[in-house]
Amino acid sequence: MFSLFRWTAFALLLAGSAAAQAPAGSAVVIDIEGAIGTSTADYVIDAIDEAVLGNARVIILRIDTPGGFDRAMREIISKMLASPVPVVAWVGPAGARADSAGTFIVYAAHVATMAETTHLGAATPVNLIGGEEPDPTPPTAGDALEEAEPNAEPADEALPGTAMERKVLNDAVAYIRGLAETRGRNADWAEAAVREAATLTASNALEENVIDLIARDIPSLLAALDGREVTLDTGSTVTLATNGIAVEVAEPNWRQKFLGTITSPEVAILLLFAGIYGLIFEGWNPGSFVPGIVGAICLLLAAYALNVMDVNYAGIGLIILGIILITAEVFVPSFGALGIGGVISIIIGAIMAFDSGIPGYEVSRWFVGLVAASAGTTIFFTGYFAARLMRRGAVSGREQILKSAAVAVSAFDGNGTVLIQGERWAARSRTPVEEGQTLRVVGINGLVLDVEPADGASEHRTE
Repeated sequence: MFSLFRWTAFALLLAGSAAAQAPAGSAVVIDIEGAIGTSTADYVIDAIDEAVLGNARVIILRIDTPGGFDRAMREIISKMLASPVPVVAWVGPAGARADSAGTFIVYAAHVATMAETTHLGAATPVNLIGGEEPDPTPPTAGDALEEAEPNAEPADEALPGTAMERKVLNDAVAYIRGLAETRGRNADWAEAAVREAATLTASNALEENVIDLIARDIPSLLAALDGREVTLDTGSTVTLATNGIAVEVAEPNWRQKFLGTITSPEVAILLLFAGIYGLIFEGWNPGSFVPGIVGAICLLLAAYALNVMDVNYAGIGLIILGIILITAEVFVPSFGALGIGGVISIIIGAIMAFDSGIPGYEVSRWFVGLVAASAGTTIFFTGYFAARLMRRGAVSGREQILKSAAVAVSAFDGNGTVLIQGERWAARSRTPVEEGQTLRVVGINGLVLDVEPADGASEHRTE
């Protein structure tokens, strides 16, 4: 028994020693792909929290983005700055970019890296909040003096754009310069990226002290990071031990994927269409419930998506007006005027609603054309079938009976019985009628038909 206990204790001691010597932690890769929005920020923040709880050694942001919303970008950067685990920004793979908001994120990382054939920059405020781009080279007082009259007094320095545009521009410049100075990177080029939309390739960025190194892929990056000292925002210094460690890719959960899908401009417009048409169909068929429920859900989802995105609500109003006009075309004999006006309203509204200049949140021209073509096709077929119905005339009721021919069931003089549309009707005639004779209905008096022999009709006998 003592021998068994001794060998068990010895095995546990060896296992503990091996565990103490084995490398703990991993490299967590977080993908920032496409436009940066609310769902992207939610995903990155949750992934960083999970990486910290999982004792990750390093967090790698794999970036390929055209930019996005200023608020979402600042939320991501705030989380990066507060992270107790070193955060590495890697613009990759080959062909990727870190434009606009992506440039700010690269500057905020503890270690900034890029793959070959990638680029970053173009961080002007127009890409962050929309609006007109300020003039990057405002005229100086000397320029104004040269253009003025010889005896004119020197003018004050002319500033670009409106007060709000200058405020946004200066705020963005101060923000990125603060990040550059914190990380010891080129602050002058960072300002040029904001003021002049400057861009750099990976090799030029390395030369300009914008990034720290170039790595072809994640394994090469981990090998290059091994042994590198990183100073965290808490003031402590961490030496990275990344050679050969496991790599884990953080995946967004279903909620983040769903929110990322519905916050697309195209999807938001489709949800708006589905919501309005659902409520209209519910109005046509009260008590069916399904169209109304689906429509209400779609409208609420569209409202959430439009609230998250920077939209022009005049454009949204034009889209709603267009849907109402196309629907009214079905009920009002406007000969296409309402429908054509609705199509034009939808096209203009879709272009206006998302004309904010934020990368990744524009409406595709193909999508606008497809929506317009679908609405136009609906109007065309509605008019086509309406015209066919008008030519066809009534298919039931009094008008249809007056157009139909009747056959005498038996001979009668005055009152008798006729067969019309498979039904027996009481009839009366001013002239004698033979059995099987074809008759024309000339009037309806309650449940009695007024008939007379059809012109040129031959007599037919029932068998």
